[in-house]
Parts: sequence; C-alpha cells; structure tokens
Amino acid sequence: MKVPARQIAIMLAAATMVGVGLRVTAQNPARTTQTRMRMASQQPTATAANSARDPARQTATPSGLPTFEDVTEKSGINFRHSFGEQKLSSIMEATGSGCAWIDYNNDGLLDLYVVSGRYVDGATKFSKPDGVDATNHLYRNNGDGTFTDVTAQAGVGGKGFGMGVTVGDYDNDGYEDIYVSNWNSSILYHNNGDGTFTDVTAKAGVENPHFGTGATWLDYDRDGKLDLFVGNYLKFDPNAKREYFSADAFPGPLDYEGDADRLFHNNGDGTFTDVSHKAGIDNPLGRAMGLTAGDYDNDGWPDVYVANDTMESYLYHNNHDGTFTNVAQDVNVAFGSNGEATSAMNPIFGDYDNDGWQDIFVSDVSYHRLFHNPGANRFWLDTTVETGVARVSGQYVAWGDGFFDFDNDGWKDLFIVNGGLHWLIPMEDSVLRNNGNSTFTDVSSDLGSYFKFKKVGRGACFADYDNDGYVDAFIMVLGGKGILLHNNPPPLGMRNHWLTIKLIGTKSNRDGFGARLEAIAGDLHQYIEATSENGYLSQGDPRPHFGLGKHTEVDKLIIHWPSGIDQEIDHVKADQFLTVKEPSDTSGHAGGKAR
Repeated sequence: MKVPARQIAIMLAAATMVGVGLRVTAQNPARTTQTRMRMASQQPTATAANSARDPARQTATPSGLPTFEDVTEKSGINFRHSFGEQKLSSIMEATGSGCAWIDYNNDGLLDLYVVSGRYVDGATKFSKPDGVDATNHLYRNNGDGTFTDVTAQAGVGGKGFGMGVTVGDYDNDGYEDIYVSNWNSSILYHNNGDGTFTDVTAKAGVENPHFGTGATWLDYDRDGKLDLFVGNYLKFDPNAKREYFSADAFPGPLDYEGDADRLFHNNGDGTFTDVSHKAGIDNPLGRAMGLTAGDYDNDGWPDVYVANDTMESYLYHNNHDGTFTNVAQDVNVAFGSNGEATSAMNPIFGDYDNDGWQDIFVSDVSYHRLFHNPGANRFWLDTTVETGVARVSGQYVAWGDGFFDFDNDGWKDLFIVNGGLHWLIPMEDSVLRNNGNSTFTDVSSDLGSYFKFKKVGRGACFADYDNDGYVDAFIMVLGGKGILLHNNPPPLGMRNHWLTIKLIGTKSNRDGFGARLEAIAGDLHQYIEATSENGYLSQGDPRPHFGLGKHTEVDKLIIHWPSGIDQEIDHVKADQFLTVKEPSDTSGHAGGKAR
C-alpha cells in the first residue's frame, strides 16, 4: 500500500493517453463484436446491438439519471468505525473494514452487517486508545427506510480487530450465516433461524490465526455445499522494529513477510477441512487484500482472483479435480499495464461489454486496471486507458468498488470508493457510467452533492435495500461514520425497467452462488454471475440484478445452475423481484415466482 514515487508522472501520462483514447472513440463509437470460440453448452449469443449505442446517446450530457442521497441520519444507522487509536499508526489499522448486506431473518428485506476495528492491547499502541468498546454491528431493515440495531440481541458483535465479511448459507438450512476475518483470528456465526447467531468457529474448524482480509463463499467442487476461501495479507508484528521513511507514517507491506491464503472444504456436517495445500493455493509469499470468485472461462467451475499488494496478483483456474492453477501471468492479469507489481486492493468480475465473458476490474492505490476477457483462455487486454477508466485513477487511492447497473440501462457501471493511504486524507468517490460502446464516462458530478463530499473511504457494499429496483450503497469510512446512500430514481416517465432474481438452489448450493444468468430483452443480452464476495472486504446484494432500459419484459431468462441444470423462463415481466427455485430434473423449463 505504498504510493509510487512516480505517481505524478503516471497521472500526466495517463491523462494524455486517455485524451487520445477518447478522441478515437468519438470518431468511431461503435465496437465490432469479435467472434470467439465458446463452450457449446454455455455459448453466449450476444448480438451487435449489445456492442454499441446511438452515437448521439454516447456523447450527450446525461439526463434523467438517478442521484445518490446520504440518508444515514434518517435511516437510524449510527455506526462509527474505529482503527483502535487516535492516530493512524500501522498497516493493520490502515487496511480498514468491510460490510455486507444479508437478509438474516428471511423477511425479504436486506439487513446490514458492518465490521469495525477496535483497541487491541499491545497492537494499537502508538497513540491514545480509541474504540475500546467498539464492536461490529447488525442493523435490521424495518422496511420503511429505517434500521434498528440488533447487534446485542443477535449476538454478532465480533471479537478482535475486524477486517472483512462474507455471507452464505453454508449448511443449506435456509438461513444466511456470517464469516468475519480479523487480524489474528476469525469468526463463523451460524444463523439459528430465530434472530440469533452462534459462534461455531472452533467447532466448524475454520479458525484463521492470520491477518485475514477478503473472503468468499464458493462451491469449488460443485457438490452443492459452500466452501470458504480466505485471503491473508501479511505477517504483521506490532512489536517489530519500526524503520520507515517518515513521510510514510509507518512501515509498508514490503517491510513484512507475506502469508498464504486458505481454502476450507465443506464436509456437509457443519465442519470444514483445510485443503489449502492440496488445492495448490497456499503460496506463502502472497499479500492478499481483496478477492472474488467467478467463472472467467465459462466452463461451469468457479475460479478465484486474488488481488495482492505490491506484487503480482493471482488468477486461480479451477482444474475440476479439487485443485487450482495460477494462470494470472499466462493470461495477462498478474501485473499492471507496464508489467509492474501494483498495489492492488480489490478485484470484481463483471461483463462490462455484454459479450458473455466475465471481465475484471481491480481498484488500486494509483492506477486501476480494467481487464477485458477475450474468451477461451486467451490473452486478456488491459483496457484501462481505452475505456476511459484511467481518468479517475492517478489522483485517487481506491479501495471499495462496485460493478453494477446504477441507472438500469442494461450496462454495468463502476462505483469507486477512495480515501487516503498512510494518512487520513479525505477524497471524493467516483461513478463511471458505461456508455455501451466499451467506454466509460465520469458522471459523479451529475449524481448529487454526496460526490463533492470527501472522506477516508474503505469498504463498500451495494444492494437495493428498499426494493425499489435501484441499487443503493453503504460506504465504510476509516475511523469515521459509515454512510448509507439511497439511489433516488429519476421521475417516473424517465425511469428504466429492471428485474432482480432471488435464487434458491436445490441440487446446487441454496444461495445459487456460481450460477450464471442470461437475460434477453429485445436486442439487449446480458450475463451476470451470482457471487458471494464482490467488493473490498465486503459483500453486496446476493440477488442478481438486471437493468432493462426501456424493455418491459425479459423475452427469455436462462439460468445455468452449478449442478449443471439449465433452466429457461420465457416472457418475464419487468420491475419485479422474481424468486426462482432450481428444478429437480433437467427438463429446463421451470418457472419462477414473483414477489
């Protein structure tokens, strides 16, 4: 997490390159769709209409866009993050924490779980203590725009110095469980189904006495049970000799040894087995910050991307036999555009050009990376400059990120959360709107006064918490109060349509994580994967969400379940939450239930 000395030069070079890239795009806004070899069983059928919009639409000033409003105070959420002392004094404290949306009581409303650091004797010791009584918090969604703090009642206050969180129903009992990564410890909370949770960490065998960061639930062996992948950062020692450049305020990541990530296999009886070495993912040199799971090669098996700090990142290809192979260098997603080791923060899978292949966005300390997936294990392209994403890279330090369709026009946009690194330097956030022609435009200034507000951001989780069809956000602030942003839709006549899916697996894991969904609406063909971790140390809405533009129905919804079952539903009306249960056979034409 050390800012490169040549950052200013990179910023100037990036600005020059981006300017050239935008001029080229303006001359030729249409993007030619390439023909690619695909798996026959999951072959995307994207059309040319998915690759370009009306040129006038691409260059015009955005109108009728939704806006984001800070509704924290009126919501009743009163959360302040702590990093354990009053002065930011170590890399552990600077890492920050995440958040997750979870419907813990199955009432159809997403509740909010937020993670905090706290004072730790002997670790947060370099200035006056802070957060002696700090805890994690669970806020129950009341369904009227307000939330109630039920932390004590639910028994999920946490312990130790909190970092990341991931949510999943690991025992397929219909209730979502919570896993929290900490420095030197972890917690697995089992949902008892009555509004309370039980700490089953030791019983389940998922202790992680390391510097845990990002974590994700995934069914890597497709046995219908969620397994757990945990990223570990480095071997932080608060008592180590502290030698560092004074401008850095404290030692950086290269002053500590790296650490190995861990993979826990679900045994199906409430316990897990550590299979990290057997699976081939226990590289002791790693420095994981964020990670995510996704099927990048459309072979039906979940792969894992790990964003490492100040070194190469990993892309673990699932070999279908319980093992993984790191192919990051082979497909060009290990380093930055110039082959440099980057200070990567968090990766996120998303198909930004609707061509049926999951691309990757990686937030970074100085220069983000947007990798375009060419399909079939070919050489990925760093399109950060060509797409316009570079414009918001050099001047910010980025952490949390979201790859979702904030205006429901059928194209996935980028929401990037920024904040100082070694010092508490506040920064504003950015939203890059997808133009539908493989370029993005910074529309932050058009989306409300929040984007003029500066804070020290870290994790972020995105979800439609009020079920109005527009995706909202919760922003974690390092050492400050968390922020709930409501996505205010435009006037009725200017709104786009949408469809949100709640998956219920039967042969597959109950959450449906790993399912691949296709939505065809007229000339709009989209692809989304149901995933667990999808933000820096955080988890967003578990329900796949499709913006539909002006289409009032989805002509065909196709769900490729992890079990191998393909399910098709025809003529699905827009503007609804659709519950889809995995069929018990392979007939393929089973309907869903609207809510």
